[in-house]
Amino acid sequence: MTSHDRPTTDAHADTDPSAGSSPASPDPGTEGAADGRQVTEAALFEAFGGVRGMVETVVPGLLFVTIFTINKDLHVSAIAALAVSLVLGVLRLIRKDTVKHAFSGVFGVAFGVVFAMMTGNAKDFYLPGMLYTLGLALAYMITTLAGVPLIGLILGPVFKENLSWRTRNPGRKKAYAKASWAWGLILLAKCAILFPLYWWADTTQLGWILIALKIPPFLLAVYLTWVFLAKAPAPIDVFAEMEAKEKAEEEAEERRRAERETLDRVADDLSRGLVQEVAAEPQSDPPQGGRHRR
Repeated sequence: MTSHDRPTTDAHADTDPSAGSSPASPDPGTEGAADGRQVTEAALFEAFGGVRGMVETVVPGLLFVTIFTINKDLHVSAIAALAVSLVLGVLRLIRKDTVKHAFSGVFGVAFGVVFAMMTGNAKDFYLPGMLYTLGLALAYMITTLAGVPLIGLILGPVFKENLSWRTRNPGRKKAYAKASWAWGLILLAKCAILFPLYWWADTTQLGWILIALKIPPFLLAVYLTWVFLAKAPAPIDVFAEMEAKEKAEEEAEERRRAERETLDRVADDLSRGLVQEVAAEPQSDPPQGGRHRR
């Protein structure tokens, strides 16, 4: 741009307020919505273990079905799956991650190993997890019908809202109900695929299909939960409310203490003033009585 061009630009800027103006400031509502989505994403990752949680869910079963496909040895497959699950749990403890994520996978694999060892049927390694999935699907739907959606009970503490959404945030309760229905129906559809295969398919077929169905339904349920909650009202931070209430009570108590101290000082000053006034008054002689007649 030459020096002759600059005055022309400035002239347009004078006639057109929109020309040459600074970029518009971000819309506060847009920023708030973006912050809400980020908070929701972080809460979902924390509640469900994130990428590492998904990997830890898949690896033991993947190792079991891989080894069993190769050598058909139930004991070696089961011990390997349990060993890798223990290693993953110990790594979580070393990194001081959430304890529930460290032990949930270990217990799930351990139940499968024990069940398969007791029955001698390799397919029974998957049966406890399948029963757990069915029970969880029913729990999501039953709690939603009861007015206490399970996903709200799981995520409420993560969002620091506890159960405030039940009575104080109806829009958020509705979102939790939708998310719980999504989880319940997705898990129920997964069970509708797996349980017939438990009876009709062999161990390797069941194992590979189960591995294939580990992550996609989970991601779909998490995504739908994120969609419902991102559109819902913001959570009520009951912890912040309790802290604010405690702080207000402490301030009120401090004010009452200061008022009592002020009143005590005023009372002391008045008492000292009265004592000084009494001490400063002249002492009059007592009246002399007449002489007694004999």
